[in-house]
Amino acid sequence: MRHQTEGREAGAPRLDAAALGAELGERATLVQFSSAFCQPCRATRRVLADVADMVEGVAHVEIDAEARLGLVRSLDITATPTVLALDAGGRVVRRAEGEPRRAHVIAAIGAAVETT
Repeated sequence: MRHQTEGREAGAPRLDAAALGAELGERATLVQFSSAFCQPCRATRRVLADVADMVEGVAHVEIDAEARLGLVRSLDITATPTVLALDAGGRVVRRAEGEPRRAHVIAAIGAAVETT
């Protein structure tokens, strides 16, 4: 991951099912912004899907950044892949750009789950 931030402050964005176009996970949601020709996005998809499958109540949602430019702009997404870890209420608790390591994804889920 090239850049990782925490979003625990009161102003951290919240996303709901309508904004994502998919249901939130019961415990946490991993949101991946991808683009069609992004090679690291494919590897990111595998890592996030594998981790989401390992942890009950965690969903993985992939969003085509080119198709959802309004959402991309509102969240200041500047690169793909960008991954957001959301808590059960849809609040962004972690954000990272670049291909994530499995350990970082698990830590992000831990941070999302402990906020609920």
